[in-house]
Amino acid sequence: MRRWLTRAEESLGNHSDRLNAINIFPVADGDTGTNLYLTVRAAATAANDSDASDLGELLTTAGRAAMEEARGNSGTLFAVFLMAFAEPLVGSTRLTCSLLASSLHRAQLRSWSALSDPVPGTMLSVLEASAAGAGATASDRDGDDSNNALAETLTGAVQHALRAVVQTESQLGMLAEAQVVDAGGVGFLLILDALRAAALGEELQNELIDGLHGYEIQSPHIHVGNDAEGVEVMCTINLSPLDAATLRLHLDELGDSVIMSAVSEVAEGYRWRVHVHVPDAEPALALIHRAGTPVNITVTQLASAAGAGAGEP
Repeated sequence: MRRWLTRAEESLGNHSDRLNAINIFPVADGDTGTNLYLTVRAAATAANDSDASDLGELLTTAGRAAMEEARGNSGTLFAVFLMAFAEPLVGSTRLTCSLLASSLHRAQLRSWSALSDPVPGTMLSVLEASAAGAGATASDRDGDDSNNALAETLTGAVQHALRAVVQTESQLGMLAEAQVVDAGGVGFLLILDALRAAALGEELQNELIDGLHGYEIQSPHIHVGNDAEGVEVMCTINLSPLDAATLRLHLDELGDSVIMSAVSEVAEGYRWRVHVHVPDAEPALALIHRAGTPVNITVTQLASAAGAGAGEP
């Protein structure tokens, strides 16, 4: 698992520019590659600093670090994915085909539920397809904990994810008009292939991305000239489940791309990571402050991938 996250970090570092170039949904701010890379880097650092041998414990530590330092919509969704992926692995020191299928299934369900308004044709669809691919293969190899069964399941997951990435272009009008595939979906495909390569001791399949629309090196950065309006607000806050549901409802009324996911259990209920896109930060921050005492607050202009985050302690 440490190798997985390290290789995913390296792969996203190599591909971040092209992922940024095709980033048009949910906003054309050209930062999906950067956000995924920085979030996965936080997870990889935490995993490599941990001496846990339990796969679930290790990935929970990595997931919490990713959640606390998540960047953007795609980074937050990856952190949600990683936290949920870890749950079926608690108590295990070796990945098997059945555990992989269970982890991917749990992770895709959690990722869909974290968003107030989930949209097909995005990273979510690729997560769902990878889980379906792993589940179908693992069911055919029921009770087989061999490395060969794991290899087949990983390969099935990656193949289904690739097909889902290709289909994103036809699922979202914005992508079809721009003639590109979804950036977050491609990013997750790279992360999943890094898992396959790390688990099997193989190389990354660079040919996976060959021919993906908009991904050629000479293709333009489609977000240029399409600057989005508004800001992205993110924070961490301790709330009861009821208070968290109330805050989500109010944020839904103010903006979109609302993601709320529990990081860990605390005395007040849970520690939540909050993400929302709004026209103006102040009303959202006022709601958040009325709900509790937020930390790790960032406010980032959506109009530029290089927009500066204004932080509060």
